[in-house]
Amino acid sequence: MKPAARRKARELAVQGLYGWQMSGNPIEQIELGIATTNDMSKVDMDYFQALLRGVAQRTEELDTAIKPYLGRLPEELDPVEKAILRLSTLELLERFDTPFKVVINESIELAKTFGAEESHKFINGVLDKAVKTLRKGERS
Repeated sequence: MKPAARRKARELAVQGLYGWQMSGNPIEQIELGIATTNDMSKVDMDYFQALLRGVAQRTEELDTAIKPYLGRLPEELDPVEKAILRLSTLELLERFDTPFKVVINESIELAKTFGAEESHKFINGVLDKAVKTLRKGERS
């Protein structure tokens, strides 16, 4: 799949995770809603589903993994930042086919698109610290 298809998968996954966090609706319902209201022809569907479902299934584990790098409690995070950090933490822990620099850069772009004005700086700082532990074996 092309990088643009993965970028679109991440964008829709963040939107879905945000909606899931805010509504508490089942992740399957959120996924269906996104799939039926968006043109999915240019989306890496496998990646989208893996991210959305993976975060939903492993929320506690992801929050625990990222918590030491936040400088605040996960509950205090802005919902958009929380969705982006959960998604990028999942990618760092699971998706070794995606270099950590790509994960960080994509997360910064997501924060610039969906987050508050300075969100991208916070996301960058957190992931920059987290990657040293979460991707120990990977060098720049």
